[in-house]
Amino acid sequence: MTAPTRVRVQRRPVHGVLLLDKPLGLSSNQALQKAKWLLRAEKAGHTGTLDPLASGILPLCFGAATKFSQLQLEADKTYETVVRLGVTTTTADAEGEVVELRPVHCSVGQVVEVLDAFMGPITQVPPMHSALKKDGKALYEYAREGVSVEREARHVTIHKLELLEMELQGEAPYLRLLVQCSKGTYIRTLGEDIGNALGCGGHLTLLRRVETGGLHVDQAITLEALEAMPEAQRMAALHPTEILLSHHVPIELDASDAGRFLSGVRRRGTWPDMPSAAVFGIAPRALLGVAHVQTGELIPDRLLSPIEIQQTLVQAQSLLNT
Repeated sequence: MTAPTRVRVQRRPVHGVLLLDKPLGLSSNQALQKAKWLLRAEKAGHTGTLDPLASGILPLCFGAATKFSQLQLEADKTYETVVRLGVTTTTADAEGEVVELRPVHCSVGQVVEVLDAFMGPITQVPPMHSALKKDGKALYEYAREGVSVEREARHVTIHKLELLEMELQGEAPYLRLLVQCSKGTYIRTLGEDIGNALGCGGHLTLLRRVETGGLHVDQAITLEALEAMPEAQRMAALHPTEILLSHHVPIELDASDAGRFLSGVRRRGTWPDMPSAAVFGIAPRALLGVAHVQTGELIPDRLLSPIEIQQTLVQAQSLLNT
């Protein structure tokens, strides 16, 4: 019997950012590869991993946008999470085996007091079930082998810890929280630590990232919705690369200065000093790269290539024509 012919996807240059609402069960890379296939994109990358057991916003960068993905890696994140009190597990979430059951006797006042104690700068010991590497090997690989290794505590900051809902009685007491935090914060560890501080232990039963670096899950699209679109319309789901640069001050250059800037040459002007600028050419308006200004000089930091700029302009024009 003849094996079915495998259809080869014809890749193409794609530039921009897809704000994906990642589903439960998929790794960040699996979600990226699916979106990359649907868009037939040549080059893509994500902006930091979101656990398979977490859903929510995952910005995916295509083409020129991959040059600025580090900005999202460094950005603050906001999560909605549910901490089931009275039950601790091996993984600090619902996928792990139950380690201990304890009664929940805490009061509303104690909950408020404990949450206040976790506000601001805190230290966390990364969980064994994480992608953090030790001697070139992910911690979760050690955990699967039943090996526990020493982990250094890391310093993170909890900017906001809001109690959205709680139930301290009944068979399944819980806290539903909104957490705004710095990069590198382990929400599973935070939930487990809050449970321990309340004297009853706890684990996460829900984790959803609702915002990252100013990008909100309300702006995001699901893989199912993207797949259901006619192929010609999928490109319209992309946001321009500059959506990653909302905290940069925009600066526009005329054609002469734009050409020199793209060659890496500093430009002099009347701009005030600034650490982060998004530089655009005019006529047609196009993102050229990012820079900083020091003593009146615009100094290039990261530049798009002329071919990336041209392809982005062609892509934008083709969307206008559809």
